Amino acid sequence: MSTPLAGRRGLRTLPQALAATVGANRPEGSDMVDEAYLLRPVGRVVSPLTDAASAPRQGDEGAPEAWLVFDAHVAPALRDLHAGADLLVLTWLDRARRDVLAVHPRGDGSRPETGVFSTRSPHRPNPIGLHRVRVLAVDGLRVRVADLEALDGTPVVDVKPVLGAADER
Repeated sequence: MSTPLAGRRGLRTLPQALAATVGANRPEGSDMVDEAYLLRPVGRVVSPLTDAASAPRQGDEGAPEAWLVFDAHVAPALRDLHAGADLLVLTWLDRARRDVLAVHPRGDGSRPETGVFSTRSPHRPNPIGLHRVRVLAVDGLRVRVADLEALDGTPVVDVKPVLGAADER
């Protein structure tokens, strides 16, 4: 399987036989139970970003405005979203590698190799993206956002509000 970053230096992978898939293949000796979890996208990202190599690594590093386009069956979930709100958007990084366990942060070979759970690398056993965005506009099933570095077509898994102080919840 070819991936956009397959040739990038500093990616360490599990042996091919242990490549992670949902509900299958776990490392020998693992006490984790094989379980599968069904995630259904609630929408997709529509963005001018189409190439991981030229996309910003984080949303606040120059990401263009983008749209979150939701499926009609979740329309009631959108009813209280409004311009100015800060949201956490969870995506499924569908072009990421799932067999990577350690990377050189930000692809910088001069930095020490680090386990992916201590990085924001998209390449990880379960490639869930976490993006803090600001709502710019809401138009039916479409939500215009700032600071989203996800690529065009990326599945949206969920959206949650950024919580304020405890007394504001």
